[in-house]
Amino acid sequence: MSRVKNFLLTGRPGIGKTTAIISAIRSLDTDPGGFYTEEMRTGRERKGFEIVSLSNERKVLALKGLKSGHRVGPYGLDMGVMDTFAVDLIKDAMKNKTLIMIDEIGRMELMSENFKDIVIKALDSDKPVMGVIMKKDNEFSKEIKNREDTIIIEVTEANRDKIPDTLKTLVSGVLT
Repeated sequence: MSRVKNFLLTGRPGIGKTTAIISAIRSLDTDPGGFYTEEMRTGRERKGFEIVSLSNERKVLALKGLKSGHRVGPYGLDMGVMDTFAVDLIKDAMKNKTLIMIDEIGRMELMSENFKDIVIKALDSDKPVMGVIMKKDNEFSKEIKNREDTIIIEVTEANRDKIPDTLKTLVSGVLT
């Protein structure tokens, strides 16, 4: 059996997955790389999503009204952001960092074959991966969730406050 080194959160939208991962990463004595996805809001209205590097560089992934051949609900997707920016952040983390953050492996992101390829390479690498994966399965997400080297943790209202410490403990065990 392979050594567990990938830790992915799942759960309903807005439950606190990204918040938990960012909190866990900040509490670790490590040099992480990768990205997270953040909502773009005007008041209560969600306008789109940005990919944010851990050094706070931002690029718009999805936007209401964006003309694109790739859509998820009301959002047009800028696939160049996934194919280059997000993929390059993961490649850099694989080469130069001690921990890889991928938030998120979801419907929008999985429209990029380049992204899917680099996710598998990151999961197969010798570096630990901490990330978020969509709750509703498709063929690709199911393959990841069934990996022997990967633990899937469902975030709920009951456990979300404990998740950062759980992740810190799990990843610390791999980093040492």
